[in-house]
Amino acid sequence: MSGTNSEHGRATQSYLFRDWVAYICLRVVMSAIQSISLERCDRLCRLLAYAFANWIPIRKELLEKNLTMIFPTWSAEKRYDTKFKMWHHLFLMCCEIAHAARKIQRENWHEFFHIPKREELIRALLQERPVVIVSGHFGNFELASFLTGLFGIDSTTIARPLDNGYVHDYFMGFRAMGGQHFLSNEGSSLRVQSLLERGGRLALLADQHAGDKGCWVEFLGQPASCHKALALFTLSSGAPMVVCANVRTGQPLRFSLQLLGVADPQQPGEHLSSVSSMTRWYNECLERVILEHPEQYWWVHRRWREPPAKQRRRAA
Repeated sequence: MSGTNSEHGRATQSYLFRDWVAYICLRVVMSAIQSISLERCDRLCRLLAYAFANWIPIRKELLEKNLTMIFPTWSAEKRYDTKFKMWHHLFLMCCEIAHAARKIQRENWHEFFHIPKREELIRALLQERPVVIVSGHFGNFELASFLTGLFGIDSTTIARPLDNGYVHDYFMGFRAMGGQHFLSNEGSSLRVQSLLERGGRLALLADQHAGDKGCWVEFLGQPASCHKALALFTLSSGAPMVVCANVRTGQPLRFSLQLLGVADPQQPGEHLSSVSSMTRWYNECLERVILEHPEQYWWVHRRWREPPAKQRRRAA
């Protein structure tokens, strides 16, 4: 049996028996995580991080390559320390997501989140205009949208559907609790246009490889391909772009939701002059917080690829 497209344009997915078995295993793991305290989860995450940093060869070469390329002056000890802390961050992020729905409520959200520029952030998100919200694979970005959903600030995100339909539906259910809606990345342009025309909020992860035909800019000192659509959403619709990051501040489930920058077409500047300048601007916003907390960035994903010959000649 296979899944069909949803009203949000979800691509056809698999609902086979093996997918159901994988889903049941996932739910068992999530239930086990929810049954123990976050403090114990933290200790288990450190053990897993030690194993992945030393013995388990998952994306080991890619991780070493990325850190060496971005931080060429770092010692081997510094790179190892960042690898360990990154794995710990990723595992702990999963545990925090499992606990969030039961622990974080409208009445107690301030026990878990600090928002340094609260009034400015809320004002940027609650304008009577469309808004483009941008973040990256940094910090606990999932719980950022969960928190804004608790405030009644819903948003729509574009992403590739998971192949396992049961797992996809499970994670979309969690996101829906935080007021987040989902659009498949295939054939979503008309729906995005309609959303922005209605004054909706579009939430996007900006640090995904866009292929040879993307907008090539420097990200952390290396050429990276970015989707042109992010800048075009703001430049063509007049929607302000709001760049945010949800930074863990030490203890599990304790965060600082930071406003990194706002680009408003009604307040023109050099960064709003073109797709390239807009793309450079939001990448620079993300760079600053990543360099401050490098252990909270996903160094395991293939952000940097070899530029095409045309881009290499232009860079030279």
